[in-house]
Amino acid sequence: MAESPSPSSQSDYTSGQIQVLKGLEAVRKRPGMYIGSTSARGLHHLVYEVVDNSIDEAMAGYCTHVEVVIHQDDSITVVDDGRGIPVDIHPTERVPGVELAMTTLHAGGKFDKSNYKVSGGLHGVGVSVVNALSEWLEVEVRRDGRLWHQRYHRGIKQKELEDMGPAEGRGTRVSFKPDAEIFTETVYNLDTLTSRLREMAFLNRGLRISIVDERAKEPEEEVFQYEGGLSEYVVYLRGARQALHEPPFYFDAEKPEAEIELAMQYDAGFSENTHTFVNNINTHEGGSHLTGLKAALTRTINDYAKKNNLLKKADHSLSGDDVREGLTCVLSVRVMEPQFEGQTKTKLGNSEVRGAVEAAVNEHLAIWLEENPKSAKSIIEKSLQAARAREAARKARDLARKKNALEGGVLPGKLADCSLSDASMTEIFIVEGDSAGGSAKQGRDRSFQAILPIKGKILNVERARIDRVLSNDEVRAMITAIGTGIRDDFDLAAARYGKIIIMTDADVDGAHIRTLLLTFFFRQMRELMEAGYIYIAQPPLYRVAKGKEEYYAYSEDQRRDIVKRVTNGKGEEARGLNIQRYKGLGEMNPDQLWATTMDPSSRTLMQVTMESAAEADSIFSRLMGDDVEPRRQFIEKNARYVRNLDI
Repeated sequence: MAESPSPSSQSDYTSGQIQVLKGLEAVRKRPGMYIGSTSARGLHHLVYEVVDNSIDEAMAGYCTHVEVVIHQDDSITVVDDGRGIPVDIHPTERVPGVELAMTTLHAGGKFDKSNYKVSGGLHGVGVSVVNALSEWLEVEVRRDGRLWHQRYHRGIKQKELEDMGPAEGRGTRVSFKPDAEIFTETVYNLDTLTSRLREMAFLNRGLRISIVDERAKEPEEEVFQYEGGLSEYVVYLRGARQALHEPPFYFDAEKPEAEIELAMQYDAGFSENTHTFVNNINTHEGGSHLTGLKAALTRTINDYAKKNNLLKKADHSLSGDDVREGLTCVLSVRVMEPQFEGQTKTKLGNSEVRGAVEAAVNEHLAIWLEENPKSAKSIIEKSLQAARAREAARKARDLARKKNALEGGVLPGKLADCSLSDASMTEIFIVEGDSAGGSAKQGRDRSFQAILPIKGKILNVERARIDRVLSNDEVRAMITAIGTGIRDDFDLAAARYGKIIIMTDADVDGAHIRTLLLTFFFRQMRELMEAGYIYIAQPPLYRVAKGKEEYYAYSEDQRRDIVKRVTNGKGEEARGLNIQRYKGLGEMNPDQLWATTMDPSSRTLMQVTMESAAEADSIFSRLMGDDVEPRRQFIEKNARYVRNLDI
């Protein structure tokens, strides 16, 4: 029987121990609750929060230009020409409106629909959280012919809001420096910010967004402004793939439930690239608006095909997958009261939006198909080819299942499985080549680590239809081993492993194989990437030994540092020094491979994340598609960044 607590131990817990976090203290205490993480992802989220306020001003019709500046010390300035945050005294809180916005959670003008009909920031964490997590923050407001200024230190105001005198123009300038006490990473990535700002410019037709990086010797500036809006976005995302029709299909419509804007274009490729947004928020997990879009596409294209006798009796009807093959599509809806599932705002829950989107797409797409019969016929012919390939793929899957059943097992023979069955505790290494696979099998921990060797370079799924994908032995082995299925058959809950780790040689061929594998996962099992299941192993490049001392280097700089240390500065000419360059995983003994690349206590893994699916779509299409010219341009632009070309 459990022992009862003594009276003295009960009295230890008093009301004085109940901690009350005032103002923004709670944000600094638990920053991950408000921005997701204190890593690079959370760092960049700070910028998005401030920019989103400016974008909301643009959506309300008051802002035409937003500028983001990265200063040399990685502090950030965001400037807009909107109305400016109010500076008058709040009637109940008795502080200026700008101070209230900067210091109070859930304070803002977006809750009052007379100020903002729609906004993306309503479910965001707000500029007050940026203030709390910054070493310092300054806000300047130009409003009613005056300039106002206030400065904060870790969320605490340093002085009252100050009237700086007469000023022209209007708008808000927010400058801040992320707090190194909070963030593990404080250096901003220009490409990450640029991708997000470009996306915002596409979604807000005509809005001018610029970014300036002052950290280079010569400040770099990029300006994004798209009068074509979503139509230009679709062309950008389609990249080099050959369009089946020009220009993209586009419409915008205003329904009581939502404002709906859609652009789409078919191409000669085999992938579907659909991206959905609600009030400028990228809804990665879709939701009711995406459901309505898919239903309308399938229904409207089938209706047109049947009406114009483009379907044979044997074809029956086209499935959703068939009509979306080769489709690049951007759907943007603006909803007055969006209901998002979860704080991450990645799935729209408003059921009424589904019907609104479905009705609008049905109406406008039906008219467009009637008015563009040549384009309509091209789309339906492509959909029919996809349907036939899907049927061939189904037969191939059925045949494979029957074959596996007859052989008494479903897992590929080359798979060395682990003994544990709890996916949360297991991992699979997809390893290049039999030699490396042999070392990995001998070096692994058999209880939780599985090994799947693959031969050479797998099929480039960017250039292949689903029937060809499923006829490839290496691809089938991966699908079977992972267990989730692909595309519409995908089921994350059926994953047999919690980590899927790509482990290839540290040379050009290894990099190519890794890229092919990432392309496969991105196109056929994207949910694995979105859920954070995909990792890249980091094997060492060098082994440095002197006497009984042994070290592993994962970069050239690390190798030089190790050599300098073990030789007391004498360098690579020192006697007794042995440097081994690993060109392949198979050159490592099983115990070395375990110690450097597979042991959870000492290895380094890179998790593959989905920060920007739209940008990833564009890059995969550009680098892995049929057209050579975009790859040549990419190489010319980025050649100066290449290191160790032959590793």
